[in-house]
Amino acid sequence: MKLETERLEIIPCTEETAQMAEKQSYDNGPQISMSLEMLKADPTSLGWGAWLVIKKSDGQVIGDIGFKGNPNVDNQVEVGYGLLKEYWNKGYATEAVGAIIQWAFATGKVDAIIAETLSDNLGSMRVLEKLNMQRVGTSEQMVNWKLVK
Repeated sequence: MKLETERLEIIPCTEETAQMAEKQSYDNGPQISMSLEMLKADPTSLGWGAWLVIKKSDGQVIGDIGFKGNPNVDNQVEVGYGLLKEYWNKGYATEAVGAIIQWAFATGKVDAIIAETLSDNLGSMRVLEKLNMQRVGTSEQMVNWKLVK
């Protein structure tokens, strides 16, 4: 399973792909290890955890994106993403998150995708706005987003 965009390859995290990221010294938080644990407990969760974002031009892992588990009873998943800082503000996040959203809707298992951002994370909010996600709530620290199929 692999998604491709103009500049990126996006592959789900498995033990094998996680080793590739480790060889590149990629470490951008606990999402990959959490995803691998989820996959061990439930092999049907492949694709519903972390995915690696890889630049086609040089094979470099530049970030990870993904969902926080299988679709729930409302056919909804939460998307999350993070890129290494040197790849911010270059359109990679919008490209990658857009691809994974299209994949999720294409599975037929998802009717809505939600996300949350810190209220001061303007870059992340721009990504979600570009992908037509709508603000559906705010708190002192967080902004909640939703995209309906």
